[in-house]
This record gives sequence, structure tokens and C-alpha cells, in this order.
Amino acid sequence: MNLILLGPPGAGKGTQAAKIVEKYNIPHISTGDIFRENIKNGTELGKKAQEYMNAGQLVPDELVVEIATDRLNADDCKNGFLLDGFPRTVFQAEKLDEFLAAKGDKVDCVLDIDVPRDELMIRLTGRRVCKNCGASFHVVNIPPKQEGICDVCGAELVQRADDNEETASNRIDVYNKETKPLVDYYEAAGNIAHIDGTTGLENVFNTITEILGD
Repeated sequence: MNLILLGPPGAGKGTQAAKIVEKYNIPHISTGDIFRENIKNGTELGKKAQEYMNAGQLVPDELVVEIATDRLNADDCKNGFLLDGFPRTVFQAEKLDEFLAAKGDKVDCVLDIDVPRDELMIRLTGRRVCKNCGASFHVVNIPPKQEGICDVCGAELVQRADDNEETASNRIDVYNKETKPLVDYYEAAGNIAHIDGTTGLENVFNTITEILGD
């Protein structure tokens, strides 16, 4: 089962991805995670990606296609995968289709999680991350027991550079401009399913499993 997860920043894709890969036993391929690993290790790719991510902009298409398709050639993707954060543009989608077609394969289903802008802003600007262990909280939805302190290890919680109001708003604008056309692309292909992302984590996941089946 080859799946793509679509949705704006703050739509809850990461949470749903974890549930999907557990249920369907396929690898979760997040370009964001791959870039963050490179940033952490201080690679040239990481340094380039950091500049774009800090500004709330997308990493250039060619760079993303190269790293994503290379990952899809790994052995654990032979029986399917869940792509999260790729493709983000029609160009990337076309390159992905070409890559899969060359292997006699295709995208089976695109899951599009939709959330209104005002809700996205609340979700994005309220996120707090532990400086030490990386645990994630939210000032409204998942508040820590003690304000500003991680429940897991007791270290300080901070707001990531790309979670401030200006950058969050810019990230949504960039998504709407660059990625929304993907919806039309996959509508034409007939393999997209639209999901209301405001109904709660469990309800969203239940909708996804109804779409995908067992």
C-alpha cells in the first residue's frame, strides 16, 4: 500500500502517520525528519535546509526529490510506504509518479487532512518542545503539568524558531501557494480522499481506516 499524507502545517499529520504505520506495518517516510537529521549532524544538506526551514519556506524541489526517491529505493519500502511531507508540489508529484511507474508501481491513496487557518495558527504557535529530550507539548491542547517545564525529564520547554506567529503564518501561505495544487492533481488522478482534521485525533484516524480498510 503506497500512501501519501497531505495537509497544512499543524494539521496533525505526524500523529496520524504514527498510527497508520503501526496499523498497516509500512515505513513512515518524512522528508522533514530526514532534513532535521542532516541539520543535527551539520551536513551541507542540513545547513541548506535549515536556512529555508527557519524562514518557513520549502526546501527546493530538486533537493527534495533526490532525497525522497533515494529513500524509496530502500528494502523496507518494497511492500508499501507512507510519504509525509513529500510530494509538496506538482513537480515533485510528477517526479514521484515517474519514479514509481519505472518500477511498475503507483500511488494507491492520497489522504488529505483539512483544517481551517485560524485553528492551524492556534495549533502552530502554541507548540512547545523540550530542549533536552525533544518531547512535544501544546499550551492549549497538551499543556505540561508545570508551565514551561517538560513532564518527561524536567528540562525547559521552548518555542521552535518556525513556530512563532509570523513564521507560522508564512508556512501556511507557502503551503496554500505551493501545495494546494496537489489536491487538483490527485483529484484528476482519482486517488485522493478528503478528511476533516478538526474532529479529534481518534475520529480522524477512524475515518482514515474506513477509507483504507484492513
